[in-house]
Amino acid sequence: MSDTYAQGGILPDQEIAGLFAAGAIASPIERDGDQIQPASLDLRLGPKAYRVRASFLPGQGQSVVDKLDRFSLHEFSLADGAVLETGCVYVVPLLESFRLPADIRATANPKSSTGRLDIFTRVLADGAQEFDKLPAGYDGPLYLEISPRTFPILVRQGSRLSQIRFRSGEPLLNEAELAALHGEQVLTTAAEANISGGGIALSIDLVGNQDGLVGYRGKRHTGVVDVDRRGAYALTDFWEPVLRSKAGELVLDPDEFYILVSKEAVHVPPAFAAEMTPFDPLVGEFRVHYAGFFDPGFGHSAAGGSGSRAVLEVRSHDVPFILEDGQIVGRLVYERMQALPEKLYGSDLKSNYQAQGLKLSKHFV
Repeated sequence: MSDTYAQGGILPDQEIAGLFAAGAIASPIERDGDQIQPASLDLRLGPKAYRVRASFLPGQGQSVVDKLDRFSLHEFSLADGAVLETGCVYVVPLLESFRLPADIRATANPKSSTGRLDIFTRVLADGAQEFDKLPAGYDGPLYLEISPRTFPILVRQGSRLSQIRFRSGEPLLNEAELAALHGEQVLTTAAEANISGGGIALSIDLVGNQDGLVGYRGKRHTGVVDVDRRGAYALTDFWEPVLRSKAGELVLDPDEFYILVSKEAVHVPPAFAAEMTPFDPLVGEFRVHYAGFFDPGFGHSAAGGSGSRAVLEVRSHDVPFILEDGQIVGRLVYERMQALPEKLYGSDLKSNYQAQGLKLSKHFV
C-alpha cells in the first residue's frame, strides 16, 4: 500500500476502508456502516471499562495494561450500558487495534457531539508519551480516557466518542498556500481573512441572533445523557441560555461550560480537511473547542453547507475571563487530502452539523 501514499496527505474514506482490508485496522466486531467519515474513522468503546485514580501516560516502553494494573480502582462491564460520573476518570479499551504501515501516522480528537457534551476524551496507546497521537507504523491496541465534566453520561460497547485521522507526508498548508486557497475558494466570510500562525483566525460572536441569544451554559446536577440517543432530551433541562450583554462581552466563570459560535462562516473544500487549534497557546485563560476536526465538505455549498459556522466549546481555566465580541479565539489550519473522499460531509452523509449556526449536540431538542 505504501506506493499509494507517496504524495502525502490526509487519508480519505476509501483509503481508510483500504486499511481495514489490508489488516492495518482490526476489530473483533464488524465495523459499523457509517463508522468511516470523509477524512476520519470513529473509534468504538469495547466491552469493559476501568475507573482510575487519575489520568496518566504509559511512557516509552510501557503498556497501558501495566499502568492499569497500578492505577485502576475497579473494572466494570459496558455490555448493558454503564453511567460514567462527572469528575471521575475512566479508561476504556477500544474495539479497534492498529498495525499501521511504516509511513502512516494518526491523530485522534473527540467527536463533535462529545465536545458539545463537555466530555473530555483522549486516546492512549502503548508506549505513548503524548495523548491522541500514534507514530508511523504503530502496532498495538488503543484505549480511550474519558472524563465527563458537566453531565453524567451513559455509554455502552460500541459507543463512539472519539475519531482518528490518518496522514502521510507533510500535508499542512503554509500561510502562502492558505492565502492562495482562500483567494480561489473563500474559506471564511470575514471581511478580511486574518491568516497568521499557520491558520485562519476565528472570532467569537457575542451579538447573537434577533432574540439576543449568543450561547448556552451547561446546568449542574442534571440527569444522565445517553450518548447514543438523538433528540431525546429537553434543552431546558440541561442548558441555560446566554443572552447578549449591552457591552458585548461575556464573563467566563471557571466552573462553567459554554457553547458559543464563531462570527465567521467557514468552508472546507472537498480536497482539504481542517482542524481547530488554539489562537495562542500562551493565552491559557480559556480552552476553546475540544473537538477540532472539520471534514472535507464542511460549509461547502454543493454539499448543503453554505453559512456553516464553527460551534465553540468554551471553558475558562483558573480565573474568570472576559470575552469580547469579535475577539479571536482560535485558528483553522488546513491540510491536503491525499485524494478526494468518496463522500463529503453534509448531504452525502446526512451529517448532524452541516449549515449550522449556534447548535447544541444532536441529543437535545
